Amino acid sequence: MRKKIFLALLLLSAIGCKEEEKKRLPTIPVAKNTAIAHAKGFTIEKAGDNITLIKITSPWPESESAFTYALIPKEKMAFMTLNRDAYDAIIAVPVARLVVTSTTHIPALESLGVEERLVGFPQTAFISSPKTRKRIDAGLVKELGSNEILNTEMVLALNPEVVVGFGINDQNKAYETLERANIPIVYNGEWTEETPLGKAEWIKFFGPFFGLEKKADSLFATIEKSYGDAAKLAEKATHRPTVLSGGLYKDVWHVAGGKSWVAQFLNDAHSEYIYKETKEKGSLSLSFESVLDKGHSAEFWLNPSLHVSYEELLADNSHYAQFDAFKNKNIYTNANTKGATGGLLFYEFAPTRPDLVLKDLIHIFHPELLPEHRPYFFKPLE
Repeated sequence: MRKKIFLALLLLSAIGCKEEEKKRLPTIPVAKNTAIAHAKGFTIEKAGDNITLIKITSPWPESESAFTYALIPKEKMAFMTLNRDAYDAIIAVPVARLVVTSTTHIPALESLGVEERLVGFPQTAFISSPKTRKRIDAGLVKELGSNEILNTEMVLALNPEVVVGFGINDQNKAYETLERANIPIVYNGEWTEETPLGKAEWIKFFGPFFGLEKKADSLFATIEKSYGDAAKLAEKATHRPTVLSGGLYKDVWHVAGGKSWVAQFLNDAHSEYIYKETKEKGSLSLSFESVLDKGHSAEFWLNPSLHVSYEELLADNSHYAQFDAFKNKNIYTNANTKGATGGLLFYEFAPTRPDLVLKDLIHIFHPELLPEHRPYFFKPLE
């Protein structure tokens, strides 16, 4: 059952003529919602001037849990008493020290200009951003183990004001330990979104933690316009090339489902994804034979597992040579675009910058439309 929001009143204090009178805070209905146009997994609401409520309705796929976080300006905290049972966490803002747990959170912090607030991260080797890597190398961002097995002693020593986590379910013993130590855990469900712009809009989730709501809104509006302009440009193409995706892993070919964010990219790039009619929002697990039957004549092939060259692809399975995209050298991958420590740029930056992904795909499928574009994520197989 969704937790009810309740504001406990602070009684007027008048002990001694020199004691400052504290302002009584009445129960205030939600006054304004931040417009969320594409994301389905969170809302931001204002309760008067002093409380921002962030509600996470999709912390992980098919979640039956929802979370409500109350963000209170630090200068107001002393004047307020809240019913802590009404919220999953109460956070004083702006946040000066935080831990995040997914590389997709890094671009949002950097875009907002608050990357110096980051003090810890699990598996820092996966971070590719040069700006944050410099802080890691300087010892300003500490290594915290892995998201599933956070080094809780290290996190406690860092004393963050909030940990932005993600989960595949509600079972994370490290998070439970930190919550018992009064370190707020705030779930970010960006990865559950089903559309490119839905993922990107989660930059608005971070804004209130730093008092940067307007900047977050402006950043997303710029990305949204850039994406929309690119999609309109793609509509000018006279041909929709057929596209295959994925590759074998332990004898199973994983392809993006027809309702996934990948399929949305391919549609907006004015291409014909061969599995667009499927209903899956995630991925499909298929046999090699079924993919060969359906996709052997596809004009383009994206992301053949993590292979980065035709030689490597052929060495893995000689039957890949039966695909037209292999024969015509029309295979592209994001696996050969890496950061200094081997992290894949696509998984870190693509959720925040879907407009760059879309332009890459338009450049691949319709080079005449974006002849000067320099691919950022997707490159030809070597």
